[in-house]
Formats: sequence, structure tokens, C-alpha cells
Amino acid sequence: MCLGDDELQSKYLDIEKKAERGERLTYEDGVALFASHDIAWLGALADHVRAEKCGDIVYYNVNCHVNLTNICMAHCKFCAFGRDAEDAGAYEMSASEAVAHVAEAMRDPHLAGLHVVSGLHPTWTFDDYLLRLRALHEAFPSLYLKGFTGVEITHFAKTSGLSVREVLLRLRDAGLQSIAGGGAEILSDRVRDELCPNKATADEWLATHRTAHELGIKTNASMLYGHIETLEERVAHMMRLRDLQDETGGFQTFIPFPFLPSHTELGRTVRQTSMWDDLRTIAISRLLLDNFRNIKAYWVMLTVPVAQVALGFGANDIDGTVHKETILHDAGAKSPRALSEDHIIRIIREIGRTPAACDSNFNIIETY
Repeated sequence: MCLGDDELQSKYLDIEKKAERGERLTYEDGVALFASHDIAWLGALADHVRAEKCGDIVYYNVNCHVNLTNICMAHCKFCAFGRDAEDAGAYEMSASEAVAHVAEAMRDPHLAGLHVVSGLHPTWTFDDYLLRLRALHEAFPSLYLKGFTGVEITHFAKTSGLSVREVLLRLRDAGLQSIAGGGAEILSDRVRDELCPNKATADEWLATHRTAHELGIKTNASMLYGHIETLEERVAHMMRLRDLQDETGGFQTFIPFPFLPSHTELGRTVRQTSMWDDLRTIAISRLLLDNFRNIKAYWVMLTVPVAQVALGFGANDIDGTVHKETILHDAGAKSPRALSEDHIIRIIREIGRTPAACDSNFNIIETY
């Protein structure tokens, strides 16, 4: 989009009026928003839309991450977590080790849910993953189980010979209640062919989430930005998610992940995103994704101070305590390994919003 200054100002005024009236923004509006240098205006507009749509509640959950293995055949260029089996630091949890991992986190009496994601292990079968998931569900039946990404589920289908639908049904029977949002990266064949050609395509990721929604399984959606994608591809990514949400209504929250390059193959050529870029991406997400109720400011990757500011840029979800998260800290996240519930409540209260502990389906457990 090549517009002069006067044309851009007219465009921004038009976007502002549309947003305030609750009208849907277009792809061209999204591209124009990424060209704006008025971060205060972007934040104020996104926060207005957030307040109208969601009120003052900020969601969080008391959760524990379970990364069953870091042995992975995908070899994505942006990943610092994956290993080959013979590499130093490679690991794989048995079912009993996964249970012990969570048992330690159960020292927190408010622990409400698990977030289970892993590498694409080259020799594990789908039944190997099911065994571990079922063991976690049987050992901790009160904990809400969110797990696996569209990439993992596509992998399970290909290695087992089952349809995605049958894989999802078996995961649900084993205790899974919702699907994690990772693996979307950028929903562009150009980007995926360059960075992650050995895993689910954009269409496969979307098809998996569509099937989950048809089965009544809620899912999340994400975007990994700040590597080789263009700003136009960020907007197109959001448009594809918005289209599927129009069709199914099954997405619960959108998580924009800033890429952390320092421990990855791209670390020599890609610089980490700025706070400015992170905040404008949160704000534009709120403005474009009008059919998503929740936008997450994921403090693990943003850092706690930036996530707190992002709650004034359209976000209404700060994730949770994330006990034992490893994937993003392996990538160089400088945030703490976990936050206490009291710390999260304080972060939310300091900006005048209402903290609400919830499960992974955004059912409120308690407000403070």
C-alpha cells in the first residue's frame, strides 16, 4: 500500500470510525495500521475495542506445562527446543515421569490445568503419546487438560494412518479437553517452506482446528512473528484465522508470539522484536480479530513489564503461572520460569483491571 501522508491520515480516521462503530476492518486496513507510527493512538483504539467487547476482566490460569519430549524430527529453523535423539540434552519422559513432573507442581493448591505439548518424536507412535496423556488424566482427574498443537495432531494422523477426526476422538477419550494454539507460526506457504517444511502446512493446521471445532473441542490460535515474514503476511495470517472463526466459532484466544532468535539457526541474521513492535501487534490483533473475544499477552515471551503494558493495548488474557515451561526458555526467554498467582493478581490490579482465575476454556473459577 503506497499512500501519501494526507491519504494515510484520512485512512486512519476512517479506521477509527469503523472500529468505534464496531464495523469489520479489512485486509487493507490492517496493512495501513502496521504502517502507523502513532503507538498511543493504536493502543487507545485497541483498548477501547477491548473494553467494549470484554469489560475489565483479565483472565489467567494456574497451570503447569508438560513437554513430554524435545526429540523432534521437524528441525524448524526458528526452534531452540528440538533435539535429535543423540544430542546432548535430549530427553523423553515415560508416563510415570510425566506424572511425577506434575505431582511436584501439585504443591500449588490452586493448580487448575496442564498444558501438554512436545516434539514430533521420530519413533514414538500415536499410542505412545496417548499412553502418557491417559496416565496424566488418571493421576490428576481434577486438572483441566489442554494439549497438543495442530502440528502434533497432523503428525499423529500421518504416523498412525488414522484420520485427524479419529485422532481427536481418541485424544478426547484419553482426557484431552482443548487444543493448544501453537504451530500456526505464519500461515503462509512461502514462510513455512523456508522455516518449517517438515511439519504441517498452513492448510493442514487450519483443517485440524476446523475438525476439532466440528467435534466441539475448543482450540487456541497463535502467530509467531518477527522473523522472515512480511507485515502483509502477518495481516493475511490474521485474516485466515478470522475466516475460520467466522465459520466455526471454535477459537478461544489469540496468542501473538514474538520470535526469540538468540538460540536458533536464525539468530545470526534476525534481531529480536522491539517492545514497540510487540505492542502494535497486540493492538492490531485486537482490531482485526473482531470475532475473537480474547487476546493473550503471553508474558513468558513478552516479559512481565511488556505484558502488563499490553493489557492496555487490547489484551485481556495474560496466560498464567506456567510452572515448568521449557520450550520458550530454551529459545532465550528472559522472563521468570514461573510467576506466583499473587504476582499475576498484582500485575492486573496495578492497571485497574479485575483478575479472574479461569480454566483453559475460560470458565471463571474465582475473581479477585
